[in-house]
Amino acid sequence: MDKAPRVAMVAGEASGDLLAGLLLDGVQARWPAATAHGIGGPQMAKRGFAAWWPSDKLAVHGYSMEVLRRLRELLGIRKALRTRLLADRPDIFIGVDAPDFNLALEADLRAAGIPTVHFVCPSIWAWRADRIEKIRRSAGHVLCIFPFEPELLAKNGIAATYVGHPLASVIPEVPDRRAARARLGLSDADEVLAILPGSRSAEVQYIAPAFFAAAALLRKARPNLRMVVPAVPALQPRIEEAARAHSVADVLQIVTGQSHTVLAACDVTLIASGTATLEAALFKRPMVIGYHMHPLSWWLMKRKQLQPWVGLPNILCGEFLVPELIQGAATPQALCDATLQWFDAKVQHPATITALEQRFSALHASLRRDTSQLAADAIEKILATTAAV
Repeated sequence: MDKAPRVAMVAGEASGDLLAGLLLDGVQARWPAATAHGIGGPQMAKRGFAAWWPSDKLAVHGYSMEVLRRLRELLGIRKALRTRLLADRPDIFIGVDAPDFNLALEADLRAAGIPTVHFVCPSIWAWRADRIEKIRRSAGHVLCIFPFEPELLAKNGIAATYVGHPLASVIPEVPDRRAARARLGLSDADEVLAILPGSRSAEVQYIAPAFFAAAALLRKARPNLRMVVPAVPALQPRIEEAARAHSVADVLQIVTGQSHTVLAACDVTLIASGTATLEAALFKRPMVIGYHMHPLSWWLMKRKQLQPWVGLPNILCGEFLVPELIQGAATPQALCDATLQWFDAKVQHPATITALEQRFSALHASLRRDTSQLAADAIEKILATTAAV
């Protein structure tokens, strides 16, 4: 395609906004006059993206009760967006993650002759393998962030390209702990725990109470431990309320955003399962993964689960490198004990920490690619093929 493309995109929540922003960097470097519109967030807006709806409208996850409560609203947004895109007919549509929202939309657009790309392969290798047929029907091409995914998709007749994981390029291979601590007012000598109770409302609702009850136990066991909580701005009031409810507001340093600074600064992190666990691994930090959800959501997820692990670091490394305490196992005492084991290991078993850091460094290297350029290359080929038809 010689002319600058008109790109429609949908990115759900903060992680999708970050990924989409990096993809837009590649598109705009290739086609400076390219335009982009759809559903997006602040990172996309910085690149001139015209958001018809904000990405936080899609910030729900999987089989959660929040999805059921907001289903009518979400379906209404998708219907309105579909109508607008079918009338507008962009040169290409790129759905960034949010598969429950995007795949059905992609199927309709593809059936109408609009090229479709899905950025971030749904985790069919971990759970919900039944999605493979929906992906084949919906996505003309998949941009994969993990190296083993293109082969898996190819076996199922789906075109795909490995573009690396953008976070592996954003996060330095050797984080500057001293600089991060200085920004947070922490000293080099401090023992620091990062507590990340999730970026979604339902996550904070279900896991923050256990995390903060564990923080109360940790305060008794280690009175000098510094505990820092990076809060998503929209959820900060709820996090502060939960901290007060568990009488730890006075010992928690709650900061707005800055999750990467906090992960760079910490010694250990107590963290909700999700993309943040991969970020913690890329920062080479020991972690305890905790998660709790509505019982019905948990029952449904367990029926679809294919792997024995839940946390991305364990899934990608193929073993239980870090502890996972899920649902009933995520008690305050268990979370406290597992966290203390990492702090003790730094003194008593430093070789264990070194081995973990080496595994995470190897993972980092395998995921580090020029994602923006590789994604733009793939998009250019798709547009050229479409133009030739």
